[in-house]
Amino acid sequence: MSLQQGSVATQRPTYRGMQLVTVEEYRRFTAVREVVTIGTVPVRVGRPWRVKDYGPPEDYKIEESTVWSFPSRGEWATHSGNYRGNWSPFIPRNLINKYTRPGELVLDEMCGSGTTLVECKLLGRNGIGVDVNPDAVMIQRDRLNFDYHPLDSQNGTNVRTYVGDARNLDLVRDDCVDLVATHPPYAGIISYTGHRVDADLSRLKLPDYLAAMRVVAAEAYRVLKPDHYCAVLIGDTRKARHYIPISIGVLQSFLSVGFTLKEDIIKLQHKMMMTRQKWRGRNYDFYKIAHEHLYIFRKPTGDEDLGRVKYSRKWW
Repeated sequence: MSLQQGSVATQRPTYRGMQLVTVEEYRRFTAVREVVTIGTVPVRVGRPWRVKDYGPPEDYKIEESTVWSFPSRGEWATHSGNYRGNWSPFIPRNLINKYTRPGELVLDEMCGSGTTLVECKLLGRNGIGVDVNPDAVMIQRDRLNFDYHPLDSQNGTNVRTYVGDARNLDLVRDDCVDLVATHPPYAGIISYTGHRVDADLSRLKLPDYLAAMRVVAAEAYRVLKPDHYCAVLIGDTRKARHYIPISIGVLQSFLSVGFTLKEDIIKLQHKMMMTRQKWRGRNYDFYKIAHEHLYIFRKPTGDEDLGRVKYSRKWW
């Protein structure tokens, strides 16, 4: 690791460490609470799930191009759109199927409602989910509370959930994760915890947010195996009727710690709550934002010739 990367990693101990949340803790929690609130949205927990389908529709096909569009966000198993800003399960399903094999380990260090973890359970992968909001982790445990035994996994899966800061993955060893797949908050667009959780990145102004994302990137780099992949879905916003490319700042953050850019996938957005609420008319002097960037980063091996991919790395 370069001195530049090391200088970021040395900041890690200043952030809270990971704390395991078990099934038993979830049961004690739901014995006294039936609802948690994420932002302003109430989410029920503790009720039995009645699962109708354990996978996407029969006409589902894996993605093959760099433009992804899911008009129906996907609601099989325990997936639900009632957690604002969570990503469609089609996204982690595509990533997990392409970049991992059954039994391998997937990390989502900003796990929200646990969409990635549910797909790990369905697809026979081991999972680690981390979120700074304790209530979000209880939703993760709730979404994982269904019976399922993947046909291609002999021993089932081990999916663990933690309260913790993505900038300090202290319970995850170096070079042990097969895939990082995460959907960070977008610098103040959705407030997930209000003033209850100081380390919530969704509360930060853009410069502080991007500085934090660089530390997040360094931790993802540390725990990921060489020649493996880190996928980050990030969007942009608008202020004073001008475009703010948050995604470019996040791209720079991940390239700056040593990652190589493998893919830039454009994910089209449908039924966007913020766009519907804020921009209801048609006659504006700008275009409504209707896409996000799904960056796929690769961690190089120690002995590879990086000159071949120098323009897919930090070159500015």
